[in-house]
Amino acid sequence: MSQQLIDQYGRQIEYLRLSVTDRCDLRCHYCMPEGFKDFEEPADWLTFDEIERVIRAFAELGTRRIRITGGEPLVRKNIPELASRLSSLPGIEDLSISSNATRLQKLARPLKKAGISRINVSLDTLKADRFKEITGGGKLEKVINGLLAASEAGFQPVKINMVVMRGVNDDEVEDMVQFCIDHDFTLRFIETMPMGDTGREASQQYIPLDEIHQRLEKKYNMVKANMNGGGPARYVRVEGTELRIGYITPMSQHFCDTCNRVRLSVDGTLYLCLGQDDSYPLRDLLRSGISDDELKQHIHRAINLKPEKHEFSNNPGKLVRFMSMTGG
Repeated sequence: MSQQLIDQYGRQIEYLRLSVTDRCDLRCHYCMPEGFKDFEEPADWLTFDEIERVIRAFAELGTRRIRITGGEPLVRKNIPELASRLSSLPGIEDLSISSNATRLQKLARPLKKAGISRINVSLDTLKADRFKEITGGGKLEKVINGLLAASEAGFQPVKINMVVMRGVNDDEVEDMVQFCIDHDFTLRFIETMPMGDTGREASQQYIPLDEIHQRLEKKYNMVKANMNGGGPARYVRVEGTELRIGYITPMSQHFCDTCNRVRLSVDGTLYLCLGQDDSYPLRDLLRSGISDDELKQHIHRAINLKPEKHEFSNNPGKLVRFMSMTGG
């Protein structure tokens, strides 16, 4: 059995996004529908021991980057403990986390101490009333405080993820650039994706990010730049500053041919593509008493199911699950 995970299209899988909960304390309309309550029961969640076992198997098969996600990962109790366990695993070189930052003010230092090296924060607006509307009642002040706490705790870089939506927040692009310059954050723009009914509704506000880049070029001089990380963003740097701006373009310029990642949901399901239904359930296997070698064999079988590409553009109605169920 190979000690590397290489799918049938020759892509090496070295990056796993780990969902530790499907619950969230916000209700962003493009991620989770209003009133949604179809969450996994905690008894069906992978335990920390089960998570550690799966991540160890992936690490022994060559996966080097792990990103903890949700839902909102900080709503799960004792996340610093899990982070410490994962960062200590041989072979794991990069442990990061994605968060909405509402609980980050108290947890930034414990997470840094536990071995989290980088953090991404979802933030689509700098206007308190608009933030409340987009997130279903969230308080912008909590996020700002969380961001500042992450910076003070020594996270570098702190990345802001902004989903740009026409008629919703596209008038704030330049304001977000200046905010990130002022606070030494990295900024990443993301195109909306048609995942589930909520995503398809949001995709009506879709803006190709080339349009945003051309707009920013009228105000800033930008040069190509590199950025450490396992994701698909293409970066530029604003001359005269340290700000790097990343563009994540799953719709206008998809990156399927270089996709190096899979997702493990909180219930132990491996999702092989964000935009396809291909999946492989691991939880029941883990609880049936399989050996570590058998677990690795199942992981290999799962990777062989990874599709060549998503079908967001030519079959937008195909996918019915929500982003919160998949792991961000």
